[in-house]
Amino acid sequence: MKLNELHDNPGATKNRMRVGRGIGSGKGKTAGRGVKGQKARTGVSIKGFEGGQMPLHRRLPKRGFNNLYSTDLNEVNLGRVQQAVDAGRLDAAAVVTVETLVTAGVIARPRDGVKLLGVGELTAKLSFEVTRASKSAVEAVEKLGGTVSVAYGAGVSTRGKSAEA
Repeated sequence: MKLNELHDNPGATKNRMRVGRGIGSGKGKTAGRGVKGQKARTGVSIKGFEGGQMPLHRRLPKRGFNNLYSTDLNEVNLGRVQQAVDAGRLDAAAVVTVETLVTAGVIARPRDGVKLLGVGELTAKLSFEVTRASKSAVEAVEKLGGTVSVAYGAGVSTRGKSAEA
């Protein structure tokens, strides 16, 4: 088979109907729109209109709100970090940051930061630089001689703000 021999299956494509091109076409004059009225005109947009009755989208009550100051954090357990260290994806001597966790494949993307949680067993002495950390996680890391520096301001939410902010 050659490139000039490629074609679709019969009936796979359909030619578009050219409307308003004379009475012999079957779609001339009003072009299938009927006669007069709002829908016969161009630029009509009456999707939610219900003949003057209050539309459904206005009858239903509004629920909740979007908090502009909420942060979308990655939750990382100590056991997951230890798995990455054991697999050789994380260097135990280096500081564990959001960037190192992304490159190690522990988290998929940075989002607004990382919260360190104390679930799982940690055996390596590590130092962390994270957005937030639970008390149990801090205790478990410091018990092994590691450090946890928490930067609350680092994970400021980008939701509802411009890209350069």
